[in-house]
Amino acid sequence: MRFADLGLNPALLDGVTAMGYTDPTPIQEQAIPLVLDGRDVVGCAQTGTGKTAAFTLPALQLVPAEGVLRILVVSPTRELAQQIEVFGLAIAESTGHSVASALGGVPVEAQVKALKKGVDLLVATPGRLLDLVNRKAADLSRVEILVLDEADRMLDMGFWPDVRRILALLPAKRQTLLFSATMAPEVLRIVNKNLVDPARIDIAPSGTPIEAIHQALYPVDESQKVDLMVALMEAHGDFDRTLVFTRTKWRADAVVDALSRAGVAATAMHSDRSQEQRMKALERFRDGRLRVLVATDVVSRGIDVEGISHVVNYDVPSNPEDYVHRIGRTARAGASGTAFTFVSIMEFPELDAIEMLIDSEIPVEELEGFPYRERAVPHEGRLAGRKKRRAFGGRVMGRRGRRR
Repeated sequence: MRFADLGLNPALLDGVTAMGYTDPTPIQEQAIPLVLDGRDVVGCAQTGTGKTAAFTLPALQLVPAEGVLRILVVSPTRELAQQIEVFGLAIAESTGHSVASALGGVPVEAQVKALKKGVDLLVATPGRLLDLVNRKAADLSRVEILVLDEADRMLDMGFWPDVRRILALLPAKRQTLLFSATMAPEVLRIVNKNLVDPARIDIAPSGTPIEAIHQALYPVDESQKVDLMVALMEAHGDFDRTLVFTRTKWRADAVVDALSRAGVAATAMHSDRSQEQRMKALERFRDGRLRVLVATDVVSRGIDVEGISHVVNYDVPSNPEDYVHRIGRTARAGASGTAFTFVSIMEFPELDAIEMLIDSEIPVEELEGFPYRERAVPHEGRLAGRKKRRAFGGRVMGRRGRRR
């Protein structure tokens, strides 16, 4: 199927062609006709599957280009919102619609000016949007299409109270589109309360990693994680563009410092960095000046970079669904990739929860010749016959790397 088969008008098809797209992704193929039919839609799909086009293209077809705010897209992060805005602006060159963003962390004056001038599609983060409403700069009373993008991330980041306030300001009669990488119970409650007879699209089943990703577990002493990271990069030689995830901002900075001392070009991306610093870091990562970008989960959804060869879970995520989000960075739109997870003995409970979620064991690998200190390695077959607790042990390495 091609975009021309989905019911899009000539102007939108011209915009799609100008951007170099020919064949729709599965979520675009399924979602676009449903949105054009006026249905509420729930889409379960990971970032990188084409969700932005799946809701932006039909939404722009359904509303006239009159400079009246009729399409509202709510996004959890500035980076993701900017990506949606860039796509909308590119398509709007063919359709004549006006597209703008309302993002925190940047001066508000330009956003107020854009809204006064007239906007058909607004991409916003929750806090800044409410700020603009309080300033009387944003009028949501005529919104016809609401898009809640990355709904699970908005819940994780604590934005849902703000989103509820936004929902209360919108017309009761509207079309609502909700997209999420996972369908946790909290997300399903939101769907049941705020959408009317929604059509369900499940491209990436909840909790299921992309099959093209090679996953591997590296048991290691906590103090040796940086050394193992450097040794793996030297041993494999194919860490062309590597995204490393840590649990905290402090640990991200510490990893960058350690990698830099080892001669690896790296930088950190977390909520303490300014918007300008984040954008510069992404630019350097995209164009290859940086081999390694170290990030926290708070900003991970805004990292939309093609060609990421490896994802390294330097820390096992405390939320098992974050594992799915993280490793999906290295398999964009069907591409293959590698995801390594470093696990210390204190992180076994988190690993257990991840494997329960994905219903699969992550294979254990070892780097030959690496001087492991004392560590515990999970038994193989630990899922089989397990009830509530998994047994670990089996191989314990001494401080000189001798097995004992």
